[in-house]
Amino acid sequence: MEQAARALESALQRLHIPFDATRFQWQGIVPVQYKEHPGDARGLGWRGVTRYTLGRPPYIDARFALRYFEIAPDGYSSLEKHAHVHLIVVVRGRGRALVGARVLELKPLDIVYVPPHTPHRWLNPYSEPFGFLCPTDAERDKPQPLSDEEWNTLKVNAETEPYVF
Repeated sequence: MEQAARALESALQRLHIPFDATRFQWQGIVPVQYKEHPGDARGLGWRGVTRYTLGRPPYIDARFALRYFEIAPDGYSSLEKHAHVHLIVVVRGRGRALVGARVLELKPLDIVYVPPHTPHRWLNPYSEPFGFLCPTDAERDKPQPLSDEEWNTLKVNAETEPYVF
């Protein structure tokens, strides 16, 4: 009975995770520097990205993860593709997204949908942090590098070429 009471108390505490606006961080969620390296394959390097993950034990529910990514000024994510979709919601600052053959300017509360197997990259060319929520399945496929054909198609497109590196 005591174990059940502790489990119930633990679950109730996870129903609400307060947000500290002065630190722009959820209480009890530890940020992780995310893949700060040049990458193992062409285009898969990251710079200036921090990730906060709400999901998986001991948080909320093991079937999904609510991730918050924050990209520092001049930072970027990898140029990748994968089978799972992205649906991101911008919550802080401004940024850019390369999605397929388009480059999108993003601001708070914009939503971006990235279909499966679509090349994409998140970038912050601005002087303030760029942050977005990215809910996803907890179990998902790993990012894949672009094929030579996909890479070359983006390199010859004047709109996307500056973001293909």
